[in-house]
Amino acid sequence: MDLQSKKDIDNISYDILKQSRSLDIFPTPIDKIVQHSELLIAGGIDLKSLEKKYKSFIFSDALKSGLSKIRGFLDRSEKLIYLDLNQNINRQGFVKLHETGHSVLPWQKATLEFLDDDQTLDPDTHEEFEAEANYFASITLFQNDRFDSEIKKYELGMPSVLQISKHFGASGHATFRRYVECSKYRCALLVLKNLSPKGMVASAEFRNSFHSDSFLENFGSIDWPENFGFKWDFVKDHCFQKKWKTNGDIKLKTLTGSIDFTYHYFDNTFNAFVLIFPKGESKTTKTKIIIN
Repeated sequence: MDLQSKKDIDNISYDILKQSRSLDIFPTPIDKIVQHSELLIAGGIDLKSLEKKYKSFIFSDALKSGLSKIRGFLDRSEKLIYLDLNQNINRQGFVKLHETGHSVLPWQKATLEFLDDDQTLDPDTHEEFEAEANYFASITLFQNDRFDSEIKKYELGMPSVLQISKHFGASGHATFRRYVECSKYRCALLVLKNLSPKGMVASAEFRNSFHSDSFLENFGSIDWPENFGFKWDFVKDHCFQKKWKTNGDIKLKTLTGSIDFTYHYFDNTFNAFVLIFPKGESKTTKTKIIIN
């Protein structure tokens, strides 16, 4: 997605937030935005019945690939959004905004139906229309520059991320990513998946990683392994059933040599998030976040 497309989506998102009187309302009132966009939430997804109703090849393909993967469906002609109600509330909110993006971006209007799964909702998708809808959902959920203003209130760290996610009504995953990508601090985020069940041999898999611009400028991109074992302290944190940790130490190889970093760890049961920054990077602010 090019810079001009992002600017166009920024402007559309801001206008919708302002016209729907959702700007500076927290958590972001997603249903109000959907309603302002003249869309209705139709309820849960039953692809078998929807296939009969729409007689569309996209449902046949979806049924062949597995029903559980479908997260949202937009019927532009009837202005309806169908949702997978098995998703958590924050995820449902993102899907609502994603489908709203398909509806309100004027250059996408020629497509009457959008069927979205985990791949199209992945922020790293390469499908142009899906990437645009994801960007619209993210920029709208975090209210454009309001996110940048919010992160300036708190010191660098995992507790601040969790506080901000509650403030906007976003998932921890989405907030962690945006937090790092927008941060002026030198910080990186490691996301782990398929962590071993408690009490079993310690292991985790690399899912993805993100870096602030200043982190890349100073240290470059970290070369993470595909699998992590017990030698990694944050894998030990998981095995010892720690939900979170804010005083971890880790030494990493960077473009400038081996550097000692601080890490904060958070486990949301689906993924583990490791927020990494140089020692002394965080600056004291007037607002302190205490987590229980």
